[in-house]
Amino acid sequence: MNKILLAVLAFCLVSTSFAQSGPPKPPVGKRWVMNPDFSDEFNGTELDTTKWLDHHPTWKGRAPGLFMRSQVSVADGYLQLKGEKMKQDTIVDNRTFNIKGAAVVSKKSVYLGYYECRAKAAETTMSCTFWFSGGGGVGPKGCDTYHQEWDIHESIGREGDFQGKYFASGMHSNAHYWYTSCDKERHDYRAAQVRFEDNEVSSKDFHVYGGWWRDEISASYYYDDQEPKHQRFYDKITDKPMDKPMYMRLVHETYPFPWISLPTDEELADDSKNTLYYDWVRGYELVDADELNESTLESEIGLYNEMVIFDSHQIDLRTSKSLKIPLSYKANQNREIILSLVDSDEKKVKEIRKKILAGYANLIFNFNLDQNLAIGKYKLTTHLISKGADKKEALGINTLIINLGK
Repeated sequence: MNKILLAVLAFCLVSTSFAQSGPPKPPVGKRWVMNPDFSDEFNGTELDTTKWLDHHPTWKGRAPGLFMRSQVSVADGYLQLKGEKMKQDTIVDNRTFNIKGAAVVSKKSVYLGYYECRAKAAETTMSCTFWFSGGGGVGPKGCDTYHQEWDIHESIGREGDFQGKYFASGMHSNAHYWYTSCDKERHDYRAAQVRFEDNEVSSKDFHVYGGWWRDEISASYYYDDQEPKHQRFYDKITDKPMDKPMYMRLVHETYPFPWISLPTDEELADDSKNTLYYDWVRGYELVDADELNESTLESEIGLYNEMVIFDSHQIDLRTSKSLKIPLSYKANQNREIILSLVDSDEKKVKEIRKKILAGYANLIFNFNLDQNLAIGKYKLTTHLISKGADKKEALGINTLIINLGK
């Protein structure tokens, strides 16, 4: 029976959906590159202590759930945070704890960027979370203070007879501006919650949860293959509420009743239900499209299906000696693009080789010509190749129709 149970569990872990991952399209002139300090595939046998703490440095956990190092492990390609019942109550800072929880926190803080994880909630009412907090400081009045919290995702793994049962499915994104006024009153000022719906509970399968911290006032959120949703941070105290670096948090915690019930002793004792799995976490930073970057993570994990991308199959341009071609590309290594322009009779007009850098870039490429072309229809073909290769070894081919007019 034990062998059968293990086989079923193994099947459940590998039989998962393949939701879209990777960053959204960058702004023109920019390129996404992976940030190694906030990226981990969890393919080893222990937590990478150069990147992560196996505890929360400033928070013991929400009682009765205590964050414990013993509940953090890396095995079978996953970061695993396990919830369990304690054998006896534990008193910490005059609070009573009797459930074991877990927290993993980045050693470094970061400002802005895109962050995503692929996770599967435990089949309990303990949390599956992916969030950032930290920063803050003196407020706009000088005698006040603030603290930042950006929750890309929070959920639980099952429904129940409690107010927050909707938290068991989909994606839930929040942003908090924790404000302490000059008279020492603390306020939780929140942006409007962003929510994605799903028909299945979060413990049924793995899902991709992503967040783009765009600037001090806004963020965008991404759930599996759904269209993004957007959020403006609370800005009634200051017009730039999220203006400091924050730390990444991966946390398995308890929530308060009556909003959410505590997990049962039975499910906490069931190893097929009590563990939160993170397949990977990935962070990306925006750089200029032509800025050199030493990250090799894209190549190591084979992040992208490498390609050159046009937003549409044809564009209208004015005839000129320099045709401005909008294109984007995804490349796991430094590559080259061969751009070949032919006229309506398939006669070659010009061919250009362009070196590109690894990542996901959005460009306006200046296709420079010797003279203005005649009005008419042209075809631009791109071949994405390894450096020094030829068209026969193309990793990807794409075509754009160009209608030249006055």
